[in-house]
Amino acid sequence: MKLSKGLFNLFALVVSCFSIHTYGQEFNMTVQVNTQNIAQPDQSVFSTLENALQEFINSTRWTDRDYQDHERIDGSLIFVVNSFDGNRFQGNFQISASRPVYNSTYSTTIFNYKDNDISFEYIENEPLFYNKNQFESNLSSLVTFYLYTILGIDADTFEFKGGQSYYEEAQDIVNLAQTSRNIGWNASDGNGRISRFRLNSDLLLDTFKEYREVMYEYHIKGMDQFALNPKEVKQQLQDIILKFEAMNQRRPNSLLQRTFFDAKADEIMDIYTSGPTVNIARFKESLQKLAPNQNVKWRRIKV
Repeated sequence: MKLSKGLFNLFALVVSCFSIHTYGQEFNMTVQVNTQNIAQPDQSVFSTLENALQEFINSTRWTDRDYQDHERIDGSLIFVVNSFDGNRFQGNFQISASRPVYNSTYSTTIFNYKDNDISFEYIENEPLFYNKNQFESNLSSLVTFYLYTILGIDADTFEFKGGQSYYEEAQDIVNLAQTSRNIGWNASDGNGRISRFRLNSDLLLDTFKEYREVMYEYHIKGMDQFALNPKEVKQQLQDIILKFEAMNQRRPNSLLQRTFFDAKADEIMDIYTSGPTVNIARFKESLQKLAPNQNVKWRRIKV
């Protein structure tokens, strides 16, 4: 059985009176460096990079919190290498992260994102480290930016705007990286819409406040309560998700709206194609407008 973070913390406090705890870092992330797109006979540098990234992510302390094993954020980082020349790597990151759902063995995806503008230099066996006051390398900036973004999203699912400080840390990374001339860190990159700059800026803007409202309520009032009353939660989740309608009127098809449905479309489809039936005619129609790129999945939901 998986518990919410609040109950986990209470449980940990009680147990600490009787035993000694070991604490780990924040992430339990698997890393894969995929080289299927390139012809490179010597794979050692890619294996070294893969191991270095996994060690860097999972062994570094990213916050001042002590995370127990059951609190660590599960996720994956797949770096698809499209070109490799000397020490220069280019490709894309596919990043996902999940958190447990209360009173179940189910984990829900909170972030599923693809960054196509990945480029950096890496020398085999070069140490990776994060300096919050100075730009060290594009690789470390790329990784730490997404880790703090995930920390923020995860915290937002447990407390309304609980991830604010992590998004601000990610913003500091963006500001420092802008001096490097690497793509993705500036307002003009990606036509100002799909970039690390835009992702971070939108998370911090009230213009897109519904994203953070939905992320909090979807998990606390929705998924964490699902096992107690699935029919009632299915009805309530509709109202929560439909808060995107107001945001969509202001900024149609925004990056954060797409980010939400990229993470949640499969889950929403599964919720509304099984279990107790509820009236979803208007909801399905709205889903088709809010996330038209997911219409293959929406069509499977029967009214």
